[in-house]
Amino acid sequence: MKVSFLLAALLYTLSSFGQKASIVRVQAYYDSASVAELYNRIPVGFQLIYSDSTTRETTGFMQGNYRWSNIQASSPDGTIQNGYLTFDRAHLQRQHYQIRIKVILKDAGPVPFETTLVLPHVTGIRFNHYADSLKRGIRFYLNVEAKFSSGKILPLDTANIWFETSAGKLLGQDLLLDLGDTTRFVKVRALYKYTPRLELQSVIPVKQGPEDESKIINDVNDLYNSRPKKPKRRN
Repeated sequence: MKVSFLLAALLYTLSSFGQKASIVRVQAYYDSASVAELYNRIPVGFQLIYSDSTTRETTGFMQGNYRWSNIQASSPDGTIQNGYLTFDRAHLQRQHYQIRIKVILKDAGPVPFETTLVLPHVTGIRFNHYADSLKRGIRFYLNVEAKFSSGKILPLDTANIWFETSAGKLLGQDLLLDLGDTTRFVKVRALYKYTPRLELQSVIPVKQGPEDESKIINDVNDLYNSRPKKPKRRN
């Protein structure tokens, strides 16, 4: 009886070693260096978790050896092809920045694995003006920065921001006052397109009076003439 029990245990152990580990879960990742905060096409990858706790990663930015030719990946929130995800940011905002993904693996049967990829989103915006005041006839760049859920702070452009001003003309992201404009202050409003509750207001003073041109260098002679003269030594 004891011999039969040991033999059965040995056969079970050998059978267990002979079984190939199966894939039990798939986890999605995105390349954090690809500036997913601003760009709508980014590298993505999958990690395959097996029943014996081993893992494999896809080729591409995850530097694994599992080829994309063995993967069928689809999502109602974007397009995944050859390790790149393309998405629409307005749609992504409505989905709370979650990309739902179904993955079918060639060596794991027809049943898809489901995973979710959460992308960074804007949590706040701020003005960061390059100058304290704007000058008539000279473009003033309306610099808006965003803080993201990833912790990054990055500048935004007119693809993401709507601007309104009380005076002057908007030329892209530049504000321009005509030389004859008598406005003393310009009110600027910035609105984040994908989250309307995120908006800013700023009051920018207009520089008054003529410019001090005494220190402007027009040619090489002005450069030498502008140097202070050394006092003469007394004997």
